[in-house]
Amino acid sequence: MRVVAGLLLLLLGLCGSGAQGEAGGLGEVAEINQNPDPKHPAEESTQQSTKQTYPDVWTELRALRDMVVEQQVHMELLQRENSVQATELVSLESRLTSSESKTRDLEKENADLQTRLSSSESELLISKSRIDQLERENTVQATELTSLGSRLTATESKTSDLEKENADLQTRLSSSKSRIDQLERENAEKPKVAFYTALTDAGRLGPYNTDITLKYSKVFTNTGKAYNPSTGFFTAPVKGVYWFQFTVFSFYAGYTGVQVFKNNQRIMYNSEKSSENYVHEYFTNSLVLELTAGDEIHLVLPSGLSIHDNINNYSTFSGSLLFTL
Repeated sequence: MRVVAGLLLLLLGLCGSGAQGEAGGLGEVAEINQNPDPKHPAEESTQQSTKQTYPDVWTELRALRDMVVEQQVHMELLQRENSVQATELVSLESRLTSSESKTRDLEKENADLQTRLSSSESELLISKSRIDQLERENTVQATELTSLGSRLTATESKTSDLEKENADLQTRLSSSKSRIDQLERENAEKPKVAFYTALTDAGRLGPYNTDITLKYSKVFTNTGKAYNPSTGFFTAPVKGVYWFQFTVFSFYAGYTGVQVFKNNQRIMYNSEKSSENYVHEYFTNSLVLELTAGDEIHLVLPSGLSIHDNINNYSTFSGSLLFTL
């Protein structure tokens, strides 16, 4: 800008001085023309050269002026372009600032996304590993499922067979239950007979000179009241099969034993001999007898024999009804 302004001032100065020179030159020419004095040939040659030089300078000055005007116009155009470019530059700087800010935001976002991507890739690897493991487990489970299916089929078949068997058993159970109910009713209607007794707390009985009926006075059980401790007799209340058992104990030297009577008829006789005193000697025996209602059973101590009992209940007599007839 300053250089252009300097050139303009220089041109204006030159133009002014040129105008004055031209005017002076014209005056001098007139004076020469009025002066009739002849001049030296060298002076005439110099004047002619000067006349030829002035027109060339003015031509160059006009050309230079045109160039300066053209440059000035071009400069104005450039100024307008610069102004527009400055406006665009401000806009571009604003856009650049915004783009840089957005770029920074995008870089941060990309960094976050990269972090998340890395995390996602790690999770993906873990998930893939887990999927592989699950696939292996599924393969194993599929094999087990096939095995279980086969076992289930076999079990269902066996279950079907068992259900049939259970149905048969249920039928049999119902029949058995009916029979049991019938037997329970019959059993409820049948008499219940059982007794258990011990002889005495007195110690030794006998020997006597005659046979005596043993009266087992300590009664522990007497269901049906078929045994009479006052007489020592058992009387069958109904016809049936009965079971009896007795135990005989001796504590002194000599013979011990009993006889079993049915309706005053001896049906059994057992005895043992002890060779010395205060030695435990005992024996047990049992009988199964068919009796009719009113038949009597009792035990007899033969003459010359002894039997022993005390609070320990060594000598006992018991029996029960097995079934009726």
